[in-house]
Amino acid sequence: MVQAMKDLTLLEGFPEYVRYEGRAEEIRLYEVGIIPGLLQTPEYARVLADSAVRRGAITPEQADERVSYLAERQAALVRPKPPMLFVTMDESCIRRPVGGSAVMNAQLDRLMEFAELPNTLLQVAPYEIGEQRTFDLPVNILTLPDRSVICYAESQTLGHLDRESSFVLPILTAYHQLQGASLSQTASVTKISQLRKGTL
Repeated sequence: MVQAMKDLTLLEGFPEYVRYEGRAEEIRLYEVGIIPGLLQTPEYARVLADSAVRRGAITPEQADERVSYLAERQAALVRPKPPMLFVTMDESCIRRPVGGSAVMNAQLDRLMEFAELPNTLLQVAPYEIGEQRTFDLPVNILTLPDRSVICYAESQTLGHLDRESSFVLPILTAYHQLQGASLSQTASVTKISQLRKGTL
């Protein structure tokens, strides 16, 4: 019953994507506007869920469900051999204030902690790269234990999971091009730190 409810509050294809995510060896994420879910603090996630309730997009019960579902996804990545996690975020993700200064500062701290982990790479795609930004919408790319690659992409109302290499490989190439145009992890963490201190 709980799973059925979860599926009703998530975009098509996303529950299937999450099943793959829990066993992926490599996860590549790109996000615009908000911090990627796997890196969100509980407080940040709660603010987003509560905002959706106020807009009438979901019920309070569905908001609770979203937050707990996200916590389950995050917990699934804490395992003896964790996946490599590559995260590229549009600069809007760190500049868009969510939940007030206390929530946002804790979220920026979380990003800097994430960047210190041995199995992560965090990059910010700055506004200055302009047309070199290869994606306009969020993209998730998974490399599975058999080395096959799948991609999940979504718009405001639709989600799509694809395993077809003729579709997935160009997306992977575009992701690598985006990484090349983005700030290094060191420069990204410096930018986040400056924003956190109010010096940017």
